[in-house]
Amino acid sequence: MRRTAWILAAAALVAVLVVGILQGSGATEKTPDFDLADAKRTLAGAPGPLAALHGRSNVIEPDGGVAQYEAMLRQVRGYPVVVNAWATWCGPCKLEFPIFQQVSTKLGKRVAFFGLNVSDNRAKADEFLRERPVPYPSLEDGDTRIVQDVGWSGGLPLTIFYDRNGKKFVHQGGYTTQADLIRDIERYAGA
Repeated sequence: MRRTAWILAAAALVAVLVVGILQGSGATEKTPDFDLADAKRTLAGAPGPLAALHGRSNVIEPDGGVAQYEAMLRQVRGYPVVVNAWATWCGPCKLEFPIFQQVSTKLGKRVAFFGLNVSDNRAKADEFLRERPVPYPSLEDGDTRIVQDVGWSGGLPLTIFYDRNGKKFVHQGGYTTQADLIRDIERYAGA
């Protein structure tokens, strides 16, 4: 019995170390076939407020704090909104990024997407986006004031959903499939 407990503890420790090594090494799930230009063609014809987001795709806008975040939400009022809080130091964020690439392209004509780059090294974040582009902008949240304001309990990734009326739902943790993200968009954002 005691030996079994030691074996299980050792296996758990190995699993934690492997995850840590993968996260620290920058090993991520990449979608090599994602093409931002193709995504923008797919999103052509989106309603004005959503097209404005697509026009600012794959950039990190300077930190304007909570006021900038609220202004972004006002610009897309009346649409379901999905906000993905991410950072390059967050292994699960890197793993879910391809899911956000694909889903934001599929639903971007009727759902507003944007990101929050949280407490990150700006040069690394810009490089990350060059390698893994998304068809929406991110806001810089260097001091974590925005994520704290929306109910962040610490840890990333974090996804914030708003329905057409502005009702908010905060999802802590990463997405592992497109189907899970789409299900939550339908459930919490009403899209």
